[in-house]
Amino acid sequence: MYRILSISFFLFLVQALSAQFKVQFYIHSFPAVSKQSERLYVAGNFNGWNPNDERSRFNQDEKGNYFISLDLPAGMYEYKITRGGWDKVECKKGGENIANRFLKLESDTSITIEIEVWQDMSAVKQKRSTASSNVRIINTSFYIPQLKRTRRVWIYLPPDYAISKQRYPVLYMHDGQNVFEDTTAYAGEWGVDEFLDTSKARKCIVVAIDHGGDKRLNEYSPFDMERYGRGEGKLYTEFLTKKLKKYIDRKFRTLKSRDNTFIAGSSMGGLISMYAILRYPKVFGGAGIFSPAFWIAPSIFEEIKSKGSKVKGKVFFYAGKLEGETMVPFTIKAFGELAAVSHSKLETVIRDEGKHNEATWRKEFPLFYEWIFR
Repeated sequence: MYRILSISFFLFLVQALSAQFKVQFYIHSFPAVSKQSERLYVAGNFNGWNPNDERSRFNQDEKGNYFISLDLPAGMYEYKITRGGWDKVECKKGGENIANRFLKLESDTSITIEIEVWQDMSAVKQKRSTASSNVRIINTSFYIPQLKRTRRVWIYLPPDYAISKQRYPVLYMHDGQNVFEDTTAYAGEWGVDEFLDTSKARKCIVVAIDHGGDKRLNEYSPFDMERYGRGEGKLYTEFLTKKLKKYIDRKFRTLKSRDNTFIAGSSMGGLISMYAILRYPKVFGGAGIFSPAFWIAPSIFEEIKSKGSKVKGKVFFYAGKLEGETMVPFTIKAFGELAAVSHSKLETVIRDEGKHNEATWRKEFPLFYEWIFR
């Protein structure tokens, strides 16, 4: 765990990013869905975990073999193969999620992949729900006027909510599919409800908003991206603060103040959480920035410099050394630049064994939660 870190560490580590290597992925075998050619994609921390990124789509040779060649910097990567969506991701034959595939890139590399089965074709399609009895769905199609889309929204209410008149702080979380429920999570859930059901820490309402599938990268990026297009993060955070929060405060017994309103997420969700507290420092009094995808939107550092002085709360950063070469230095850079302009309480946790997956964030969530409510 690191609390005060030198930016020189960032400068030292980022020098390693100049080396580029070629990675060739080959699909040796996979269960066909139809006689027509399948569209296969590789999704990983090198492309924002986009399950249908056309630049990461496999090609076919004259014999029908699938292959793709990518140029990537030296580093550590995690990835999976999809047919264009997380409901069509590779999994085990019994329907269980597989761990992310792992690549430590130090030279030109060829990888041959065998896929057991696809999620939507698995023998076990109906899994048992893992959501606590304190979790419910507010709306399967909550309207987002800023984006003209609808989204499923979940809520966790403390065990004593129904029998008390108490008001509670609220934590807003992104990628709602992965927060409470294993049957909707493509790689396992965070287990937020299980933790809160048994924790002795202060009780809290948790609101989880599903991501937008192929719109996820755009909705969670505050800035336009050369590779992925228009950034819609400004509109998404406007929805959170000007519509969803007002709805939650009206329908549930909440503590509405900044000091009792928090936001958290991982990867792209970490990026948009950082942006949300910068843009709305009077709304959010704390943020959990897990494994943030700052590399996809480096303009976030200018936002921190220009708006960070208005942030007054608690900000928790987490990064793992097995998430890729940019993850730790970029997280440390954000921590350092925010510390330079803000009097907020900051915490940074760096794990040698930390990976970019739900199992890791599930393990780290209690530390964040207990710290922010301490």
